[in-house]
Amino acid sequence: MSPFPTTPDPGARPVLVAGGISDSHTWNLVYLHLLLEEHGQRVVNLGPCVPEDLLIAEALHRRPALIVVSSVNGHGYHDGMRTVARLREHPELDAVPVVIGGKLGIEGPPGEEEVAALRAAGYDAVFDDSPAGVAAFRRTLAALPQRALV
Repeated sequence: MSPFPTTPDPGARPVLVAGGISDSHTWNLVYLHLLLEEHGQRVVNLGPCVPEDLLIAEALHRRPALIVVSSVNGHGYHDGMRTVARLREHPELDAVPVVIGGKLGIEGPPGEEEVAALRAAGYDAVFDDSPAGVAAFRRTLAALPQRALV
């Protein structure tokens, strides 16, 4: 991969980035946006405190290549469980990968049981905010097809 950002095709399926419904933080979303663009992705950043109905409507409309839910406030696990359940109610979104990451709990990184529960609820991957979690997320991005056309 080039060390310089690539320009995504205008027709590329976007990656949707959203803050959890109760998470008003924005710098994490800016960072994710830039990181995804560095990996050649077209990004639609929905911002913080994204209502599930808005996330669903955007996903149905845009048919994204990936949905990224981010949390900094420590309520990512609880908010994320509800969000993915709502997303997975829509069969049209079954093939869309959905990942969650950041500070998912107020007492530190999620344990194996919480990760398993998030995966069982419908997330394709779960990343905590540790250096290992960030590295795993970067590997996931590197594996995404760049400029995947609709």
